[in-house]
Amino acid sequence: MVTFAAGGLLRRGDGRLCLVHRPRYDDWVLPKGKLEPGESLVETAVREVREETRCAVECGPFAGRYQYDAGRQGPKGVFVWRMSLVEAYRFVPDEEIDDRTWLSPSSATDCLTYENERSLVGRTLSE
Repeated sequence: MVTFAAGGLLRRGDGRLCLVHRPRYDDWVLPKGKLEPGESLVETAVREVREETRCAVECGPFAGRYQYDAGRQGPKGVFVWRMSLVEAYRFVPDEEIDDRTWLSPSSATDCLTYENERSLVGRTLSE
């Protein structure tokens, strides 16, 4: 059974993309998370990006999806939307996300830990 998740390619007005660091895995990723009961994929994407980045966002068009094997949890399908920054609030690290950074798309591609996210950024933001 596939677990569904959703997230965003969050960009500021200067074109920089937001990445978050997860200390549990020591990785840099796009902000995303699992659906909660009764949520649509878009609602999940906006909620998760808000929670993980501490930013108010505006959701734009669908950017793409990818799937990966999450080990014991089985396959995970991630659906991603383009998002623009409305307001960035003071970032407060927690156990789930301990850092937030804004990078150019090419630098973000270099920084992202996982190939599936690097590929999505490369495909989507090189347009």
